[in-house]
Amino acid sequence: MPMSLSKYNEKRDFKQTREPKGKVEKSANELIFVVQKHAASHLHYDFRLEMNGVLKSWAVPKGPSMDPEVKRLAMMVEDHPYSYKDFEGTIPAGNYGAGNVIVWDNGTYTSDEKTASDEKQLLADLKKGRLSFVLKGKKLKGEFSLVKLHGKQENAWLLIKKQDKYASESDILEKDKSVISKRSLEELEKKSDKMTAKSEEKETKLKAIKKKPKAKTIKAEFIKPMLANTTEKPFDDEEWIFENKYDGYRTIAVVNSDKTALFSRNKISFDINFKPIADELKKIDHTVVLDGEIVVENKSGRADFQLLQNYLKTGIGNLKYYVFDLLNLDGNEVTELSLLDRKELLKILFNKYSFSNIFYSEHTIANGIEQFEKARKNNSEGIIAKKADSSYTAGGRSNNWLKIKISNEEEAIIIGITEPKNSRKYFGAILLGQYNGKNLQYIGKCGTGFTEAVLKELYTKLKPLFTDQSPLQEKVPLRDTIQWVKPKLVCQVKYSEWTQDNNLRHPVYLGLRIDKKAQEVVFNGNDNTKTINHNQEKMENLKEHTTENDYDLKIGKTILHLTNQNKIYFPQDGITKGDIIQYYNEAAPLMLPYLKDRPESMNRFPNGIDSPGFYQKDIDADKTPKWLKTKKIFSESNDADVNYLICNDKETLLYMANLGCIEINPWNSTIKNISNPDWLVIDLDPAKEDDFKSVIETALVVKEVMDELQTECLCKTSGASGLHIYIPLGAQYDYDSIKILAELIAKEVHTRLPKTTSIERSIKKRKNKLYIDFLQNRRGQTLAAPYSVRPQPGATVSTPLEWNEVNEKLHPSQFTIKNVLQRFEKKGDLWKPVLSKGANIKKIIKKLEEKQLEN
Repeated sequence: MPMSLSKYNEKRDFKQTREPKGKVEKSANELIFVVQKHAASHLHYDFRLEMNGVLKSWAVPKGPSMDPEVKRLAMMVEDHPYSYKDFEGTIPAGNYGAGNVIVWDNGTYTSDEKTASDEKQLLADLKKGRLSFVLKGKKLKGEFSLVKLHGKQENAWLLIKKQDKYASESDILEKDKSVISKRSLEELEKKSDKMTAKSEEKETKLKAIKKKPKAKTIKAEFIKPMLANTTEKPFDDEEWIFENKYDGYRTIAVVNSDKTALFSRNKISFDINFKPIADELKKIDHTVVLDGEIVVENKSGRADFQLLQNYLKTGIGNLKYYVFDLLNLDGNEVTELSLLDRKELLKILFNKYSFSNIFYSEHTIANGIEQFEKARKNNSEGIIAKKADSSYTAGGRSNNWLKIKISNEEEAIIIGITEPKNSRKYFGAILLGQYNGKNLQYIGKCGTGFTEAVLKELYTKLKPLFTDQSPLQEKVPLRDTIQWVKPKLVCQVKYSEWTQDNNLRHPVYLGLRIDKKAQEVVFNGNDNTKTINHNQEKMENLKEHTTENDYDLKIGKTILHLTNQNKIYFPQDGITKGDIIQYYNEAAPLMLPYLKDRPESMNRFPNGIDSPGFYQKDIDADKTPKWLKTKKIFSESNDADVNYLICNDKETLLYMANLGCIEINPWNSTIKNISNPDWLVIDLDPAKEDDFKSVIETALVVKEVMDELQTECLCKTSGASGLHIYIPLGAQYDYDSIKILAELIAKEVHTRLPKTTSIERSIKKRKNKLYIDFLQNRRGQTLAAPYSVRPQPGATVSTPLEWNEVNEKLHPSQFTIKNVLQRFEKKGDLWKPVLSKGANIKKIIKKLEEKQLEN
């Protein structure tokens, strides 16, 4: 029995189920795919692709979509036998996957790459964690991708429809009948055996579980929560959702089969403080990580922070946990899914259980102003606005989440106390501060909100922190006798407004925040640069923001909103997204001449080089800034007009970098003469990454050939493992003509180096020889631009070279974003000749053909 089907067979009792036994079989000609609609413990769609004599299988909870904007979670499951493609019917209760199955769609499929063997290409792509293919089904048609999610999970993927002529926003799942029996799943269910009552089914399942040990699930672990920025006014926007803002303690719940744990956002244990919530979460029989807020509500159902403080002391109060996000499901981190997808999975999960103190946090879409007014009427703290398609930025503060407050409350650090007066004991008032950058800023004193018991308790906690040294750089305008306190304890206060000199007016003490660190309490006074306005962007300078995570940058009349600047893009080197944007900001004058008027194929790595990237050609003009220049061009690979981005200025270059375009990939031709490339490219690609010696040898032979042909050529590092050689053409010839020339040059070089080079496209036929790639000279093909960063360790840069530098001392790893700018300043733009009038290729082709006839 093949190993890949052993799991399938182990899970099934073929005396009870009519599912086929696992054995390897293959299609005679084209590879097949099948999608089965499966009502098991929950409804889902099983997406299966034939490969290697089995059906590689993914469970898609929400089913496939024909909308390229929609990304569906697809959990890879065990291989199924080829004969499963026709299975319809009922899997009996007590068996694995018990429920009803129909064949919702089927057909054939191919790799989207032109290749000698679709199957080999698809298996290689599967191993890499990114499959691109074309479905020819009765319902599903056109290009799709399956992309593996990066993280600790082994089996979480995304199923994505690509933009092509079949793409549609209409719901394909409404076509709900089997393509074999023409009946819907509901019709099949009516015919299934009614004897299996739910109680008996549960009992049988329990017996089956006892017989077979449960597969091990990866343990869920604490994830540092995502944080919101602040904005002043509510807004309406269809791309945003709006939730209630809860006045309590942010709480991450980690539920494993053996333990349930509650944590503050700084990983302080809440297990004892909020034991009733931890106990109730034990009902969940999945491994999950939840994000939400624990509150205590008053009689009118409003969260009250002071009541929560009282609960911590007395255990009395109406304790509730409002959950608004799901970060891990059954050992799979789902933080890369869109917010709406995560919330949908969360709602499905919570529908399984009857909780008394745990609630799914509802939201509305688009109408933030109405939600804000409702919150005001309910005396709520405010609302949270969240970008509907945003992923979850663990531990980061992002403009994808914005808090909009109604009540004026602040977190503040206690930095001192004043002497008590009259009959008051312990202290008179607390002095408050917040961090403005690295320095503490005084924001006022608070003398109300204390009972005698609170005064005593707080004084006891402050006494060990007494110090003679003021934590402030400036003097405080107070006549009181002050006892300074080390800035360690954080409290919550409410107030009427900020004064002009940035003090809180009428602050009232609400309680200590045991979940916050002092360093996290940042100044929120009348410094408007701290507030993000959704509708009116701010104007600021790039170099002033090297440590900020999100900020706005003005270039000319354009305002760029730069996000997640502290996100690590190169884990081995600690290089951030902000570092990449800073590099492009400085390299822009050098790069832009080679990008101007060229369509861009965007290769995006929004989560850094260790996570799967994806290509984006089509720009949705309705969802992007109006100042971006785009051009509709027919794409052969998409078989449709594609709205390409055109990068003619620094703001567009930085916009692309902010989308995660670590490298920049322009066409070889411009929109002014789209069929005629400005240069010819020879891409030297070694069989082994460490074989750069053969790359240098081959590059020098290319130079030798071009010298004999009296034709200029330029060389640059690829930034990865090879070299790129460009021959200027001045857009005089079409792609078909230069493709002939490129092949002739490649053949000539290969005849001079037959033992070390190959011009075979098939990797197998190359036999570990360096590949002289002349096929980059096709319409729509792209290569990394000169001066472009590459998604390689070290953040290497595709660097123009002088030919005397192409020697045994050369290696692409020498040139990185940390050192190339000094080189460029010293050497100038070595790539300028590539835009010259160029060569006469008719003469060159004639000479090459004569040479090859001589050989």
